[in-house]
Amino acid sequence: MLLEAEESQLVLVDYQHKLMPSIHEGEQVLANAIRLARVAQMLQVPVWATEENPSGLGGTVESLQQFVAGRVLPKMAFDGSQVLLPRLRPAARPAQGGNARSLPKHLQKAAPPPPATRDTIVLAGCEAHVCLLQTALGLIEEELDVWVVTDACSSRTERNRDAAFDRLAAAGAELVTTEMVAFEWLQDAGHPRFKDVLSIVK
Repeated sequence: MLLEAEESQLVLVDYQHKLMPSIHEGEQVLANAIRLARVAQMLQVPVWATEENPSGLGGTVESLQQFVAGRVLPKMAFDGSQVLLPRLRPAARPAQGGNARSLPKHLQKAAPPPPATRDTIVLAGCEAHVCLLQTALGLIEEELDVWVVTDACSSRTERNRDAAFDRLAAAGAELVTTEMVAFEWLQDAGHPRFKDVLSIVK
């Protein structure tokens, strides 16, 4: 099973001003998050961000803000799935019922097809063993397909990060890297944005 850009959404968990300086390999993790966001934007994959207690931990770092403008969701719970779900999987519009005076069926306009769902959630963020883990488990419980980008995730300690990856894999999340995501979204070297994406990930 491979990722498809048309079925994906990217969620960036808690890349915040006051948190990132404490994160193990934080600069590299943030650089990969930026790569993911750039590729997602280029391939028209929606990008969302969460912020844990922004009054205490600050907002999303400046280098990511351009990719998530209008799509930043503040939260206090470590599990961000509840604030994300209404955006990731919006409620279907209710069907409009007719009445006795409605037009005959052959004169009625056909209902527009339902919007395509994007139930594949590509997830990256901090801290891996707290907010990222709990958000991923919440989304899996809601039967979304969760792919965790390991080289764009971390915690304050390597041990906590690795424990999170072990638990996520056992829970059914797919563990991938930034380059795996980019090349799977592209699918082949004939993609019109192949060279642009290549310049980002290389």
